[in-house]
Amino acid sequence: MKRKAVIMDESNMKRAIARITYEILERNKGTQDLCVIGIFSRGVALAQRIADKIAELENEKVPCGALDITAFRDDRKPASTADRTKIDFDVSNKKIVIIDDVFYTGRSTRAAIDAIMERGRPQSIQLAVLVDRGHRELPVRPDYVGKNLPTSREESVKVFVRETDGSDSVAIYSMQEE
Repeated sequence: MKRKAVIMDESNMKRAIARITYEILERNKGTQDLCVIGIFSRGVALAQRIADKIAELENEKVPCGALDITAFRDDRKPASTADRTKIDFDVSNKKIVIIDDVFYTGRSTRAAIDAIMERGRPQSIQLAVLVDRGHRELPVRPDYVGKNLPTSREESVKVFVRETDGSDSVAIYSMQEE
């Protein structure tokens, strides 16, 4: 893969996360019954940042969890049976905001919804993504988007977060050899 362009740098990501956080708080009228759950792996870091931003703005911590959707995917078999999910709260009757890094076909979101529904019946499930690149295969769309980025299927979008990658950025790559 060859990197074509950096789409977001650290400051762009920080602004997008802040904007998404404000939109979540506005739509949900505060933090009452609000929980955020990040999809492994980079969605977890983004979810923690959103939870931290909510705490900074509202002086109230919201539950934050990490969701492993591997066992719920319909496009690949799990390599291992180890479930890394860490949700230390009841999802029943809660307003759940799933956080993911890149929205593409919608299949990860479907898997995340299945995984959450297995744990209880939330009041609502919303979706926040840093980048929406299009190419839906399912009738799902994010409620909160940091950046819409139309791409071709021959391109790949990679999100880098300092927690796992050492720095923050979003880049687009060509999957074809040039």
